[in-house]
Amino acid sequence: MSTEQTVRLTVGQALVRFLAHQWSERDGERRQLFAGCFGIFGHGNVAGIGQGLLQAHREAVDAGYDGAEHGPDELPYLLARNEQGMVHAAVSYARTMDRLQVFACTASIGPGSTNMLTGAALATVDRIPVLLLPSDTFATRIPDPVLQQLEGPGTPDVTVNDAFRPVSRYFDRIVRPEQLLSSAPAAMRVLTDPAETGAVTLCLPQDVQAEAFDWPVEFFRDRVWHVARPVPEPAALARAVELIRSAKRPLVVAGGGAVYSQASEALRAFASATGIPVADTQAGKGAINWDHPCAVGGVGATGADSANALAAAADVVIGIGTRWTDFTTASHTAFRNRDVRFVNINVAAFDAAKHAGEMVVADAREALVALNTALDGWGTTQEYRDEVAALVGDWQRVTDECYHRGHGPLPAQTEVFGALNELMSDDDILINAAGSMPGDLQALWRARTPTQYHLEYGFSCMGYEIPAAMGAKMAAPESEVVAIVGDGTYQMLPQELTTIVSEGLKVIVVLLQNHGFASIGALSESRGSERFGTRYRMRNPATGQLDGDLVPLDLVRNAESFGAQVLVAQGMDGFRAAFKEAVAADRTTVVYIETDLVGPNPPASGWWDVPVSGVSTLASTQRARAEYERDRTPQRHYL
Repeated sequence: MSTEQTVRLTVGQALVRFLAHQWSERDGERRQLFAGCFGIFGHGNVAGIGQGLLQAHREAVDAGYDGAEHGPDELPYLLARNEQGMVHAAVSYARTMDRLQVFACTASIGPGSTNMLTGAALATVDRIPVLLLPSDTFATRIPDPVLQQLEGPGTPDVTVNDAFRPVSRYFDRIVRPEQLLSSAPAAMRVLTDPAETGAVTLCLPQDVQAEAFDWPVEFFRDRVWHVARPVPEPAALARAVELIRSAKRPLVVAGGGAVYSQASEALRAFASATGIPVADTQAGKGAINWDHPCAVGGVGATGADSANALAAAADVVIGIGTRWTDFTTASHTAFRNRDVRFVNINVAAFDAAKHAGEMVVADAREALVALNTALDGWGTTQEYRDEVAALVGDWQRVTDECYHRGHGPLPAQTEVFGALNELMSDDDILINAAGSMPGDLQALWRARTPTQYHLEYGFSCMGYEIPAAMGAKMAAPESEVVAIVGDGTYQMLPQELTTIVSEGLKVIVVLLQNHGFASIGALSESRGSERFGTRYRMRNPATGQLDGDLVPLDLVRNAESFGAQVLVAQGMDGFRAAFKEAVAADRTTVVYIETDLVGPNPPASGWWDVPVSGVSTLASTQRARAEYERDRTPQRHYL
């Protein structure tokens, strides 16, 4: 191959240049696929990918580009503080961008790379694209064993990075430069596939990263990846329409796919035309505005009474972009009509086939438009619509009570949520992930837009919220991004506050201090384990247990030490004033408030299967086992 057709670069330099020239397109809108690269450098990537990022930047500066405008071969670089945190930030960014733009994440060999495993699992479970570039051991094996290398006596080709295989949608180890020519485009295909996306992992041995190679110039041309909107197959659509027309008590369950496909307008039109009530999952909340006449709230284990009452009696359930997790189905107890049938609209055939449903493998927006046309003139009865309205009205009164209970001496966390729901605008973004908060929020939050409610509940990963706030803010700089965290979650991953500050971003973190794990404490109590090990207490010399005084942890000073402004709120009036001050501020602010560890929480109408010990000497466990046997009676496969 002549020199005019090739360029000599290292693998690290070539990968940076290749990524900078990838684009995504949907509905005629084209954007760069990669917004940048998060990284923490160590041996393994500092002289490979790190050098490639630096060289691309220097070449851009030499060509006349400044910091506000990146060169065509350059990837913006962000220094994170925790490898798991940077993957969470990348996932949040991609989710906020409806999966049309992503980040790469690079980490050093050994623990730096394996720290990304939790983030990879979250991305793949939640079907959110992120590119992971973990450094790996020497391909030549000359210096084996290198620092932080896993040695196996049975095979020399396994490294710690093989742990990424089961949590990645695409995995490869690049042991020769030429492999990148086929593997890099294959990775892009998965990142831009709405059905198959998730974590994509390219392991990069540290010697290969620095190896020079003559690359075809064609490898670095702009490449546009067109994100498909598959339309329903006519026969599948006809079967779905026939089943829906037979329904007396239909119910729609809107999942994350309804949001990522930007199907909100089509969903509202479909609901208005047919009168079919619409419930939502954690990922689907906001797909239909809460005050639409057909919106009935969250469904499942942590759902609203209104949605769960309709689910229990529904004869046809139309899932739109949902993968039917155990929380959505209340561990297969939510849909209790023995004759219930399912219609599953999903870009992934794997999900469309669940519950023996009528499969409509299609983009949510395109399927809703087609269904609306095919069902023209058909609708639910006025009697059913009146029942839906009455149930929703009853639940809205419950919500108002939870939002304004006046609980004391410490407020319930539902009061904090109520204040936020009233103070945040339609374009602001609420972020949460784990503990008792997602349950309260799914039941109570009144989402007005598909972007306002950002709950990571597929993996329910404590520590997601603060780095996710960074990712969401980068994707939506004009929005107020509010991360709600408990003291347990905060202690797991607060480091990215420093990254947020160093990048000059402004987010609001609402930190609820209740000195324990509220969700697991309540679950422990209800399952007969008496909140064992769920409070933050000192070891008591008299009992030998963690039931002494409160742990003297100062979260206020801790947050300040990361560079954030901290406002301490006393009671709900103080919280409202502090939150308004945080909105007016031009810097990242933590609003700290103490809340009651034991609630009260919203009334529950759903169930979640958490088995209780089958035999015990504890009376509390014996009672819980009897309740468990009773409550799982309706559980069944939806066949």
